Amino acid sequence: MSDAKKNLVEVKDLKTHFPIRAGLLNKTVGHVKAVDGVSFSIEEGKTLGLVGESGCGKTTVGRTMMRLIPKTDGSFSFDGEEMFAFTTAGQIKQMRREIQMMFQDPYGSLNPRMTVESIVGEAMTVHRVASGKDRRDRVANLIEKVGLSVQHLNRYPHEFSGGQRQRIGIARALALEPKFIICDEPVSALDVSIQSQIINLMQDLQAELGLTYLFVAHDLAVVEHISDYVAVMYLGRIVEYADRDTLYDNPLHPYTQALLSAIPEPIPNKDKKRIVLGGEVPSPSNPPSGCPFHPRCPLAEERCKEEVQTLEGADHKVACWKAR
Repeated sequence: MSDAKKNLVEVKDLKTHFPIRAGLLNKTVGHVKAVDGVSFSIEEGKTLGLVGESGCGKTTVGRTMMRLIPKTDGSFSFDGEEMFAFTTAGQIKQMRREIQMMFQDPYGSLNPRMTVESIVGEAMTVHRVASGKDRRDRVANLIEKVGLSVQHLNRYPHEFSGGQRQRIGIARALALEPKFIICDEPVSALDVSIQSQIINLMQDLQAELGLTYLFVAHDLAVVEHISDYVAVMYLGRIVEYADRDTLYDNPLHPYTQALLSAIPEPIPNKDKKRIVLGGEVPSPSNPPSGCPFHPRCPLAEERCKEEVQTLEGADHKVACWKAR
């Protein structure tokens, strides 16, 4: 990784386990290991794409970092400060001025009873950043920045298309002028033609405002377009990490190779070999021993069933001893 910019975000050995309760006494009989030892860093002004199948834990990573879900273990450092050390409501409130989140559902994440002006300006009121005419002017400026009109300020979410609602969500995320935004599949619910517009808007805003993104997604074609670095997750762990060009040109982990082989080609390539994985994704409540991918891996050997593979390497890291 380049040393030109500092790491704004540092996540180390993050774990988020959910208890499984049963019986009359509601005793804990096990845990769902949604996130099981995730580590990564993001340079200031850069984008890390976090990808994987549904249920791999990528959304839980973002929600844990936002303190929407309690962490089980690990650390999250932002601009040199440990975010999990904050315990009071005031400290967490202050943290959220610097860290915001875009949600997947552009309709469900907006209050249907509030106007656009109220939705975008709510955070300004809560954090006492602006009020009255100053707040309205700031909201109007944000709405125009994301490609909407000031005429939309008094309208409600149901009066907008999905793409327009996501633009409102982006404006809301920018209301407090954050440095870091966690993007939880912000375009997966949109039509393909609208996805590119939203991605281009996010890139323009990043260049203009110096934003840093954690971009959570399952669409590897979208991740390739927006990310500087990519981390691939499987069953709560990162199995491969590299800069975008390296990972897409030379994927090392068998799981990454299978994901990339499934990307639709605009021009069909007869030479492209589709890798079809057998079996089902194991349950995070009862993960397999050794490498979590070994039950589905075409290269698995006896060693893979017994040894836990750690993420190793310099710039291109992979959790697979056969790929090193």
